[in-house]
Amino acid sequence: MGLDYYNILKVDKSATEDDLKKSYRRLAMKWHPDKNPNTKKEAEAKFKQISEAYEVLSDPQKRAVYDQYGEEGLSDMPPPSSTGNNGRESGFNPRNAEDIFAEFFGSSPFGFGSAGGPGRSMRFQSDGGGGGMFGNGSENNIFRTYSEGTTAPKKPPPVESKLPCSLEELYSGSTRKMKISRSIVDANGRQAQETEILTIVVKPGWKKGTKIKFPDKGNEQVNQLPADLVFVIDEKPHDLFKRDGNDLITSRKVTLAEAIGGTSVSINTLDGRNLPVGVTDIVSPGFELVVPGEGMPIAKEPRNKGDLKIKFDVQFPTKLTTEQKSALKRVLVG
Repeated sequence: MGLDYYNILKVDKSATEDDLKKSYRRLAMKWHPDKNPNTKKEAEAKFKQISEAYEVLSDPQKRAVYDQYGEEGLSDMPPPSSTGNNGRESGFNPRNAEDIFAEFFGSSPFGFGSAGGPGRSMRFQSDGGGGGMFGNGSENNIFRTYSEGTTAPKKPPPVESKLPCSLEELYSGSTRKMKISRSIVDANGRQAQETEILTIVVKPGWKKGTKIKFPDKGNEQVNQLPADLVFVIDEKPHDLFKRDGNDLITSRKVTLAEAIGGTSVSINTLDGRNLPVGVTDIVSPGFELVVPGEGMPIAKEPRNKGDLKIKFDVQFPTKLTTEQKSALKRVLVG
């Protein structure tokens, strides 16, 4: 099976030239070996694949051959007459990854200075011309950097934005579409504005302060990595319920007769049910009735829920006749 250049470059088969440039620029910056010192070997391999994928898909002739015959078809293409074949008698000979990178970012994309200066520019070099699309995979076939002692571009702090959610959304979950506008650096290295719609899946039980991160979706500046975009869940006030961790609290008023003789209250739940709750205990001021399992879903255990707590306020009569007072006294005193 040959390499899937479309998948490597994260584009579909209908991708335009602008789509290819945009994706190459993002992926090349992400997998640049100097940006990944702890996984340099892996980054070098990915960086090289990304460069080769862009070279093939951005060339109409190579792309047509690849679309029809796959990677194997490229090996039958005659090499360009204007370039050497690096020891290959025929077939596609990938360009140096650094040359493609320099076309997008210049000779010093990371602010290292020009060649020969104090912060010499970076150069990648692939040694050897072994078989296969990427050479023989030996230790000699690697990227070399001439910018030792320099630092990779810095990543700005995340850009945070509140995401107000109703209790209903946090109870049942929801899908939100957020249109964002951000500054980017285009394929020509110029500042531009980009609009994009992000999909946020709000999970049942999420609480205020929960963060959803979209890597590299914040503003981008020249010679800097794109910032991450972080949405922070915020709870909207609710008319009937107040949240306390995984529990829900609501209030109901009852008359003195209901407080003494018993009653039933009806609760409209966050998922639209009508929940009847019987009250058989004598209700005193401040009395709280707990209904297990009718609170908020527990985020890590969505099948389990907190409790519903109903607080009662007893409404005393403002005026009684003499006969009513006497009758009430006889009943209560016995």
